[in-house]
Amino acid sequence: MKLDYTFRDTSLLKTALTHRSYANEHRDAGIKDNERLEFLGDSVLGLICTKYICSQYKNLPEGELTKLRAAIVCEGSLYEYAQTIGLGEELLLGKGEKATGGEYRPSVVSDAMEALIAAVYLDGGFDEAERLIIGFIRDKAEEVVKTRMTEDYKTALQEIVQKNHEEVLSYRLKSESGPDHDKRFAVEVLINSNVLACGEGKSKKAAEQAAAKLALELMGQ
Repeated sequence: MKLDYTFRDTSLLKTALTHRSYANEHRDAGIKDNERLEFLGDSVLGLICTKYICSQYKNLPEGELTKLRAAIVCEGSLYEYAQTIGLGEELLLGKGEKATGGEYRPSVVSDAMEALIAAVYLDGGFDEAERLIIGFIRDKAEEVVKTRMTEDYKTALQEIVQKNHEEVLSYRLKSESGPDHDKRFAVEVLINSNVLACGEGKSKKAAEQAAAKLALELMGQ
C-alpha cells in the first residue's frame, strides 16, 4: 500500500484493514473489525475537509459549503482515493466477502478508508491525519467546484428567467458539423422567440452550457 505514514502502533493499521467478515471468522483470536474506527474516521475527515474548504472558499455561503463537503467525502470520492494508494488489496476479508470481490466494492473500501484516517489520527494526531488526506481534499475540491461552475450555467440562467413568468427559456440546435468522431454543435438559447446567445461545443449539452454562459455574461451576471 502506498501510504506516506509509518505507524508506531501497527495494531491500529491492522484493525483499520479488518472487515467485519474477517473478524467474524476469527472470533477466537479476538480480532477487532474496523467499524468503530470507521465511525471516528468519518468525523475526522469531515473536520479536515470543513477546515480546508472554509479557509479556501471564503465567498461560498454555508449551503454551498455543505454541498461541496458532501461531494468530497462521499463514498465514490473516498473509493477513488483509496484506489490510488492500493487500499483494497490490503483488506482482510472473510472468505465469502473475498470470493465476491469485496476488495473492489466501493462501500467496503470507502469504509476502510475512513477507518485508516482514524487509525492515523489515533497513532499520530490530527496533523498527521490532515497531512495524509489534505492533497486529496484539495484536488477533489477543485474538481468539484470547476465541474459545478460549468454545470450551473443553465441552472443560473433558468433561475433568472423564471422570475418573470411571462418569459420562456429554450434551446435550439443551430448547426452540426464535423465527422462522427469530432462533432461540433452550435446551439442558440432563446427567451420566448428571441435569440439571446449562441454557444458551441463537442456535444449538444456542452453547446447549451456555452450558450447559457454567454447569455449570463450579456445580462451582466
